[in-house]
Amino acid sequence: MKKILVSTTLLMALGFAPLFAAEEPAVKEEKPVKWEKTAAVGLTLTSGNSDTLLFTANALGVKKWRKNELSLGANMAYGEDSSVVNNQTFGAFGQYDRLINEKLFGYGRVEALHDAIADVDLRLTIGPGAGYFFIKNDKTTLRAEIGPSFVIERLGTGDDSFATLRVAEKFTHKLGEKARLWQTAELLPEVSDFSNYILTFEIGVEADLTEKMALRVTLQDRYDSEPTPGRESNDIRLVSGISYKF
Repeated sequence: MKKILVSTTLLMALGFAPLFAAEEPAVKEEKPVKWEKTAAVGLTLTSGNSDTLLFTANALGVKKWRKNELSLGANMAYGEDSSVVNNQTFGAFGQYDRLINEKLFGYGRVEALHDAIADVDLRLTIGPGAGYFFIKNDKTTLRAEIGPSFVIERLGTGDDSFATLRVAEKFTHKLGEKARLWQTAELLPEVSDFSNYILTFEIGVEADLTEKMALRVTLQDRYDSEPTPGRESNDIRLVSGISYKF
């Protein structure tokens, strides 16, 4: 009799076990967030404060979560000519975006620049702001950003610091499956004197050569309305090079 009761109990337990197991909600595994990293090298043709060929290199890393995005970038250019002995630039930036809804976001940004061509030992720009996606789909994006910033400069003629208003926009568009177009612009006018401003503009196109390698051509322009004495306001670069995704 005892054996029958034990056997019956075991069978009932095995029969009800799936029901109890089903009560526990399944844990949804989220895919780990990975960095999207790109590096590029090329030759630069400059016109303005220097007319020469420069070697350039840059790197960009982007990490996206559901409502957050972190971008880190660095770039450099190096060369020599008869007019500017120390012909080099180094730059880096970091920006954190926080989505408020599908199109509206807030951001914090810090950017540093050393430009020996323009006689800028250091230009540090820090500030928060808000942005909005006017177009946001798998093929095309158009976003604008605006916010206050603070600029700290160490020039060849001395140090300076001032508050600015940052206005920026970025446009990207896929030209088919293997080609892309982008364009960016940024305006930094001094709050107390809008005639003192820095305007940067970039437009570029990239076409895939392989799954990870692409040919890239970029036109960059930086305009400083009040440059260091002896320097020109405008610096233009035409960059041709190779980019690599890793």
